Amino acid sequence: MPEACRAFVTGWPIAHSRSPLIHGTWLRELGLAGSYERIAVRPEGFAAFLEGLAADGFAGGNVTIPHKEAAFAACARLDAAAEAIGAVNTLWFEGGRLTGGNTDAYGFSANLDERLGGWRAAGSAVVLGAGGAARAVVHALQAAGVPRIAIVNRTRERAERLAGAFGATAHGEDALGRLAPTCDLLVNTRPADPQGLSEADARAIDALPGAALVSDIVYVPLRTPVLLAAEARGLGTADGLGMLLHQAVPGFERWFGHRPAVDGALRRAVIADIEDHP
Repeated sequence: MPEACRAFVTGWPIAHSRSPLIHGTWLRELGLAGSYERIAVRPEGFAAFLEGLAADGFAGGNVTIPHKEAAFAACARLDAAAEAIGAVNTLWFEGGRLTGGNTDAYGFSANLDERLGGWRAAGSAVVLGAGGAARAVVHALQAAGVPRIAIVNRTRERAERLAGAFGATAHGEDALGRLAPTCDLLVNTRPADPQGLSEADARAIDALPGAALVSDIVYVPLRTPVLLAAEARGLGTADGLGMLLHQAVPGFERWFGHRPAVDGALRRAVIADIEDHP
């Protein structure tokens, strides 16, 4: 590994990414000579960007929207999580070959391990949404051994495609009220609604068992309408910031050779940045 390793995050747009703050903090704390750069790449230029990585001295980097599926298709090798999820968010080189991984499921699980002890004992989970982030969450739930996973989405056909890939069940939003009373873990993967909590979500959270756990992978706002409603009921909750922080750990270790720590100081620094640049 070169003494001053280079890594990056790319997407379109990318100005909003907090990854440079996270990785830059770790580089400083560990006293490492390296850099982590934010690089905006249009979809039509992504293939050329990947082809030039090694020549530009990059050890690897992170990929975000809209490039995750294109990165998946471009890699010579994939890790098991990327294969299962169908998208790549982390790139590195093995034997000179571009290799892709997906650390979103790891980040989700590590966040719940930290903030929702006992979640792995859930007998049933309900996932709200059926997009790319939901695929990572369902993969994590399956890997944790959760036996019953229900996917609820406004467009049921999309939920069926995701459920079919993981052996889960698919439902339209009208089924949420029926699923909630036996749900041990509710996970929201949908963007926060600026109008606030929908009536259907409110009724579902009211119907959750008293010991149910609730997680939202959104971190802007940090306390989403779903989490606020769950907190009002006294349910255990986990926000999405921890997923962002923990998913960054494996990539940093691959590129810079040191495993960083997710701690309170880093969390506070990212929260302060969100407050300054929501």
